Amino acid sequence: QVQLVESGGGLVQAGGSLRLSCEASGRTISGKAMGWFRQAPGKDREFVASISYSGGSTIYADSVKGRFTISRDNAKNTVYLQMNSLKREDTAVYYCAASAVGWVRSSAREYGYWGQGTQVTVSS
Repeated sequence: QVQLVESGGGLVQAGGSLRLSCEASGRTISGKAMGWFRQAPGKDREFVASISYSGGSTIYADSVKGRFTISRDNAKNTVYLQMNSLKREDTAVYYCAASAVGWVRSSAREYGYWGQGTQVTVSS
């Protein structure tokens, strides 16, 4: 079992930055692709970013491309999401997820482990 705990969310003004962290415990995530998803009120959960097991490959949703950066530190069993130039539409609960496979994945169905989420609120 892999337990995931997100942190780093909060309230930020539009144009600002936040860095989310996702710390894993229970098992190493070094062989797993990791992802970030988000869910805004009244909307479905959506893909944000994914990183391969080694960190050598990343993919992003078009809505965050160029503003968000996913990274990982396998020695610390931790994944990060650096969010810059935040917009009001980025407001959501952000979830970290671990896949059973090593390559990047954008579908939530391919992630078997999920954190509880961290709230990000962007004000104008």
